[in-house]
Amino acid sequence: MRFNRKGTTKILFLPTIAAADTLIPTSAEISDGTDYTQQINAIDGWSLENQPIETPDMASTFVSKIGGDDSAADSSLTFYEDSTADDIETELAKGTSGYVVIFSKGNTAGNKGMDVFPVTVVSNSKQYSADNEPARIAVQFTITARPLFNGTVPTGP
Repeated sequence: MRFNRKGTTKILFLPTIAAADTLIPTSAEISDGTDYTQQINAIDGWSLENQPIETPDMASTFVSKIGGDDSAADSSLTFYEDSTADDIETELAKGTSGYVVIFSKGNTAGNKGMDVFPVTVVSNSKQYSADNEPARIAVQFTITARPLFNGTVPTGP
């Protein structure tokens, strides 16, 4: 069934995941994470890209390709800036490491669609504008290891 990501997808930041080798957070780690869903204005990246390798041969004028190295797309979240609180500026300061967890189908236990990205914040910048628009902060992340895609939201502790 088709659905709209707005209103369904949830985005959290977790400072740690005990099972970092599997990238599967516990229910408690998810509960302790920060849910930034309502503060997010825009999202960009959060995918893997492949650099295919050309494999020409003398038997054909067609140049075939094989899969090459994977790399993470440049990834960022743009937040609405709060006029009094500075949680985005402090909790996601440059150099902060952790995990961005995107629940594409919501974070209900047993749902599929949990993507977990090990990240480091590389930039946290206010977006200045003279236009008639809300104040925003762009946070750029590097994805530091292969993410987990389409995991199942944990059901227990």
